[in-house]
Parts: sequence; C-alpha cells; structure tokens
Amino acid sequence: MSVSEQGPPPTARTPAEHLAARRALVARPGPPSPARRRELSDLTDAWIRELWHDAAPAPEGIALVAVGGYGRAALSPQSDLDLLLLHDGHRSDDEVARVAEALWYPVWDSGTRLDHSVRTPGEARKVAAGDLSVLLGLLDLRVVCGSGALGQRLRTAVFDDWRTSARSRLEELLETCRERWRRAGEVAFLLEPELKEGKGGLRDAVALRAVAASWVADRPHGDLDGAVERLLDVRDALHQSSGRALDRVLLQEQDAVATVLGLADADSVLRVVADSARTIAYAGDTTWRRVEQLLGSRRRAPLLLSRRPPRPRVLAPGLAEHEGEVVLGRDGLVDSDPVLPLRAAAVAAQAGLPLSPGTAERLAATSPPLPEPWPREARDALVALLGAGAGAVRVWEALDQAGIVDRFLPEWALVRNRPQRTPVHRWTVDRHSVETCVQAAALVRRVARPDLLLVAALLHDIGKGRRRGDHSREGAAMAAPIVARMGFSEPDQQVVVALVLHHLLLADTATRRDIDDPATAAKVADTLGSVEVLDLLSALTEADALAAGSAAWTDWRAGLVAELTRRTRAHLRGEPPPPVTPLTSEQRALADAGDLAVTVRPEGGGWSVTVVAPDRRGLMGVVAGVLALHRLSVRSATLRTEGGIAVDTWSVVPEFGDPPALEALRDDIDRALDRRLDVAAVLERREASRAPAQAPRTPAQIDVVHDASETATVLEVRAADRLGLLHRLGRALSFAGLDVLAARVATLGAEAVDVFYVVEDTGEPLTAERAREVARILKDVAS
Repeated sequence: MSVSEQGPPPTARTPAEHLAARRALVARPGPPSPARRRELSDLTDAWIRELWHDAAPAPEGIALVAVGGYGRAALSPQSDLDLLLLHDGHRSDDEVARVAEALWYPVWDSGTRLDHSVRTPGEARKVAAGDLSVLLGLLDLRVVCGSGALGQRLRTAVFDDWRTSARSRLEELLETCRERWRRAGEVAFLLEPELKEGKGGLRDAVALRAVAASWVADRPHGDLDGAVERLLDVRDALHQSSGRALDRVLLQEQDAVATVLGLADADSVLRVVADSARTIAYAGDTTWRRVEQLLGSRRRAPLLLSRRPPRPRVLAPGLAEHEGEVVLGRDGLVDSDPVLPLRAAAVAAQAGLPLSPGTAERLAATSPPLPEPWPREARDALVALLGAGAGAVRVWEALDQAGIVDRFLPEWALVRNRPQRTPVHRWTVDRHSVETCVQAAALVRRVARPDLLLVAALLHDIGKGRRRGDHSREGAAMAAPIVARMGFSEPDQQVVVALVLHHLLLADTATRRDIDDPATAAKVADTLGSVEVLDLLSALTEADALAAGSAAWTDWRAGLVAELTRRTRAHLRGEPPPPVTPLTSEQRALADAGDLAVTVRPEGGGWSVTVVAPDRRGLMGVVAGVLALHRLSVRSATLRTEGGIAVDTWSVVPEFGDPPALEALRDDIDRALDRRLDVAAVLERREASRAPAQAPRTPAQIDVVHDASETATVLEVRAADRLGLLHRLGRALSFAGLDVLAARVATLGAEAVDVFYVVEDTGEPLTAERAREVARILKDVAS
C-alpha cells in the first residue's frame, strides 16, 4: 500500500490552501515546542501530498521521502525541505522527470528552500557510500508519499550498509565532528553560539543517533533528547524573531529570542544554550570514548578468538579502572561513605581518567550528604581534584552533569552556565572557574599553601552569580560560609576570603597605577597585610588571567604584575623600594642626543611600539595621534619619564593586520612634533568620513583618585573607545598646562580605561578645585 493511501482521506484543501496554513503556523505567535515542530511537519506533509496527488504518479515503484530534519518531523520555521524522489528504475526518465517537476516547481515558487534529488535505491546507497552527510540524512528517512514498501527497502538497506561498514565509517564520522569543532568552537561557551555546527550542537546529536544505530555503542546517558529539544526551541525562536534561517544566535538577536521564549533576557538564552550544549557534548565525549575503545579492542584481538573481559585495575579502596574509566570496585560502599564522590573524582582526575557516567549517577543517587563541617578527608579530596590540572575539567563535568556538585557546593548553581559579556573571557563563569584551577595547579610550588590557592581559584568568581554590585565583594561574602562549611580553620578562611575579595587588585593596580610611585606598593601592602597572601594573590592573578584567554595575560601585563608584586613584597618586608628599571644605554644615548628613537617588535598577537625621546609637554598626545593615523588600535600603554627622558611603550593591534611601518611611524612622529603634520585635523577628517554612530555614546566618567600618589594627581578616564580618543585627552591635558608624569592606558573591548598622573608646571599636584576643573574638561573631550 502507498503511504498516500493510508489513514484518513486527504482534506479538500488545495496545495495553495495547505501552503497558506503552513505560513500561518510559522507566523503564529507563541513559544516554540516539539508539538509545534510536529504540527509544522504535518502541515508540510499535507501540502506535499496534495502536490503529489496533482502530479498523479502511478502508486507502485515510486515514493517521495523526507530525510534529515524533515525526516525526523522536526521542522523549524525557516528549515529547508530535504526531499528524495525514489523510484525503482522501471519508469521512463521522462515520467520520473515529469513527477519531479510537478513537485519541485511549486515548492520553489512558494519561496521555501528545497534540497532535492532523484535516485533509485541503488543510486542512493552508492552516493551514501561515498558521502557521509548523505548517509546520515538517509538514516532519518521517512516516506511522505507513494510506495511505503520501496522506501522501507531503502531504509533497511541503508541501515545494513551502515552497520556493516561501521568500523571504518565511525572513524570518518568522528574526524568530521572534530573538524567541525575546530571550525565552530564549543556551543556552550560562545557569546554568539552556533547551534548546529559547534561542539554540543545539533549536528552532534545527529552523529550520536548514528552511533546508536550502528550498534557499536549504547545510547548515551543523560537527558540527551531534552537537551536537543531545548536547542531546537532556541533555533525556532531565532527563526521566528529574525525571519531568517539562522543557526548562529547573534548578539543583536538575543533579546528578541528571549522574548519569544518567554525568558527574562539575553543572558537567560545563553544559559539555556550552554546547559543544553554541555549535556550534548558530555554525551558525545562519553560515547565517542566508548566507540574508540571498542574499535581499538577489535583491531587488537583476532576475530576468531574469544577474549576474556579485562579485570578491573584497583586504583584506591572501593575504586578501580575498567575499560579506561574509573568505576566503583566491589568493595565500594556507596550508601555509607559521604566522601566517596569527591574521592572518586580526585582519583580519576589524578590518574588522568574519566569518571564513568554510570558511576557518577550511582554516586549521586546513593551517597549520603557530607557532614558539616567537612572531615579532613573530604577537603583533601577536593584539593586533589582541583590540583590535578587538565584532568580535573572532564571529571568536574561528570560530577556536575550527575548533580553531585550541587550537593557539596549548592552556590555553584548561581554561576552554572552564566555567560560573561567581556571580550577577554572565552568561558562561562563556571567553566572559567574550573579552568582557573587548572592554571593554578601549575603554580602551586610558588606558594606556601597550595590548598588555599586552589579553593580560592574555584571560588574567585562565585559572586558573579548574584548580579548585585561588585562581584568581588559579593564573592567574598559568599566564600566565607563556604570555606567554613568545608572545615578550614578561621585564619585559613580569612585568607581565602581575602583572595576572593582582592582577586583583581594586582592586575587592576598594575595596569592603572604608576608602579614606580612608592605609594602604589604601599597601598597594596596595606590592603593584603602579609607576604603569604601576596604570593597567593600573585599566583591567583596569573591563573585567572591565563584561564580568561591570551588577551588577558600578555607579556606586558605579566611584567607589570610581577614588578608590582616585587615592590609590594619589599614594602611588606620593610626593605627599600627596588630601583626603577634603568633605560638601556642605547635609549639614553639617543635621548641625550636629542634624537627620536622608535622601535617595533611583535608581542602576543599584536605589536609593541616603544618611543624614546626628550620629554616635552604633549608628547603622549602626539604619539597617540600618529598611532591612530596609522590605523593602530592601542590596547595598552605605559608612559614613563626619567631624568627628562620619556619612554612610552604602546601595545597596538593593526586595524588591517599589517605590521606597523617603522620608518613611516618615526617620520610622522617627528613631523608632528615639529608641527609639520597637523594630527588633529587629519583625525577629524577621517572620523567625519566614517559612518555616524547608531546610538548616542554613554557620557564619559572621570574620577579623581585620592591617595593613589603623594607626588601627583591621578585622573582615571572611562569612556567609549573611538578614533583618536587618547590623542584628544593628551591635547586637553597639554592645553590645560599640565605635565603627564606617567600614564596607564587600557582598551577593554569597546571601553577605554586611561589613567594619568599629572602635575602643574611647577611640579606640584593639583588642588582639589583644579582637579575638578580638569576632570570636567576631560569629560567634555571624551564624551
């Protein structure tokens, strides 16, 4: 019997009426759901069947089958229709072509995107044998019209082919997945997640269904189906709000997607995406690991010889390694040992092995809760887990997927899957915290208390879950009861709380204050109080920045933090301040001769430009303007004056990727200093030629930082970054008759944070009234 003859008779609607009903459903408001996708698929089936009825092919030996997402009856509002016209080869080419034209042209005319083909079963199998994407689509084959028997024969044959060739084709499938992951990244941790191609995306779910269909590995643990449906809901909402067939949730689309889904905001959308993608990625990791183990064992063992299952290798009391995973041993007393989940995790991470998903689920279901305060063994196991380095990441993920983390650290729920909308961060808050532990594990030999460093690394951003004010202060308030619950002594608790409270202190101070000014180190020392805390904070600062990404820990930033730490340590020990790093003999000779020296060298994905010259008022603004003329975006800068010699070091990124032109830079700086080049006029013309801003700028914020220096007035400028901003600020300070003794310049995404140490021409700091006047001038210039 043909599919079109089964079930109730077709309605009297025409194809146009069916298409109109389908369009109405796509436009109908309301949240996406599996039922809505099924309804859209059913309406599409009805429309296609009417087209089939009008084409009037003979019922035997021909069928129209849906593949891919349409085959799974999971259509999104802007989905393609993937259709295969299948025939048995007994019809004439003209007859098959006539049926194809009667189907394809109305679909094209409707504006619906169509992926179509016409093949016999043998041709379809041959194409699938050479094209893995075709094969995966055919695994979801569903007959829409025509001969159900013909479609079923092809489906059976494709599954037989897949299972017969699974050993080689699964390796091919895994490699295509890895290539996608390299290209598209991890869905869970992207600010603009690619829902289909990335790791943890919809294509991974298709690949996992194919693995299960091969009978090589079992269906993954966990709520895989629910995670897939949630990702599909987000994609449907994206299609509805944008009216386009998008798979990447762009920043400008996220608020509208949240509205369609009934969520609070764009961050809520990203949390749904991250939670779903992590579930899919975790299922994929465990499944592919199992596939590789099975295929590897089959390669090693003769097919005609029976093999005894390997005996588990005991790793610790109650824990063993079995087939590359940590599992419970025969003597594992799950229901009476509250420390066992953490001990199992520590053993797995230290051994570089994954924790079996089944074991994690059993531990979550049967282990009793930890007593409060924790016993020493539980603290030691947590520290061992966090100190295992890279091996801790997948083990922590296993604990989190099984719900174990929430049992011993319920505050984790506040940061789980929370996005970070800053350009330097590459992970969500929770994953960043774990990655900080990975980096801290490599630094434990630098500190006296590795355990406190690792726990502080885990908790340093816990305050980001509350969204109230300063996350460092919020985090410190949250960390206090957590470390008390863990059973740390009161002095140890105070150290961890201080590390969480001040985890940004060294980086912020080093990049925004003059570290050659003795007041800077004195203030940091007074805040921290001891060398032990300083050393711990120095290691935490480095680990935090390395975990954030390469942009957060450049050689320049690392050098500044190291120098600030060195000076603060000397202050805490009562030693005289270390001498300022002297100029090189070459720099001093050039400057003494009155010459301008410019050097350029590569640095951390960008370039470092150093300018050495006799100091003069306005030098900073001139150099900043010339860099802007050369389309070099300033990411950071350190300006220093010693004995009348200015040494300005600029970290820049070329707008178009070309390295800075050394000779042209030097010539233009020289001409600008001699007033043969009007930098301001050229910048004004260039900015006028650019497209106007789409939204008004937020007014700049200018702060007079009190007690930051005893010898100068410190002005901190926060403003939207734009072409020539630093040049304008430098000119304004020069016109105000001020000398810039030192400066720290940083650009964080679209935000500029520039700090200037200024004095009057007499060398004295500004009076309070004068400082307020200059702050008003800078605000006008920067806004």
